[in-house]
Amino acid sequence: MNEQQAGDSLPSEEHHEGAFRPMSELIEAHEQNIDISRGGPHHGEFIEQVRGLMDRVRLASPSDELAVETIGLLKQLNDKLDAAIVDEWSTPNWTRHDLPGRGNITLPPFVFDHVGRDGVEARITFRTFHLGGNNAAHGGMVAVGFDDLLGMAAAVYAGQVTRTASLTVDYRSITPLRTELQVRAWAERQEGRKVYVRATLHDGDRLCAEAHGLFITLKPGQP
Repeated sequence: MNEQQAGDSLPSEEHHEGAFRPMSELIEAHEQNIDISRGGPHHGEFIEQVRGLMDRVRLASPSDELAVETIGLLKQLNDKLDAAIVDEWSTPNWTRHDLPGRGNITLPPFVFDHVGRDGVEARITFRTFHLGGNNAAHGGMVAVGFDDLLGMAAAVYAGQVTRTASLTVDYRSITPLRTELQVRAWAERQEGRKVYVRATLHDGDRLCAEAHGLFITLKPGQP
């Protein structure tokens, strides 16, 4: 996603005291160019290895010996990562639009194909970690993906930072795991601070789910 696509949807200096208070790098990205260097050149692989761990843990049933050994290793790793902890506004997730899901491990990974005022198109993959049952994605994880991409569509359409006011998901068929799916999200209209949005999730020609929601543009300083 480039600077023109991001546009005024990035947090601006006006929101400095609100929930989307940006660091100086974000303000600079908004005014000049998006910085994708935060986290360094290995951040993508770092996130992928974490996702791989999450996938394995989702289905793991370790022996007592393996569990004890793994707990020790994870404690060591957590101690090492303590030295890398930064505040919310300094994390790479704000700027790493070059990575699937912006490198945010809480999101199902997705890759943008188009971002504009006419809508957002992306490819999303629900991994083993997102399992609900019978090799299908958990409905809550589908909602998480919709929420983030609808928020992007609302923000780009309005040219302002937005928050979710309501989100309704209709599940039309099974959402498969480990399959690249197509998501389209778009704003239908804006009334004052209210932005009404819709989205669809497809596996080829098959509709897996669709959503509609209401997002609210934030006032300067509003959390």
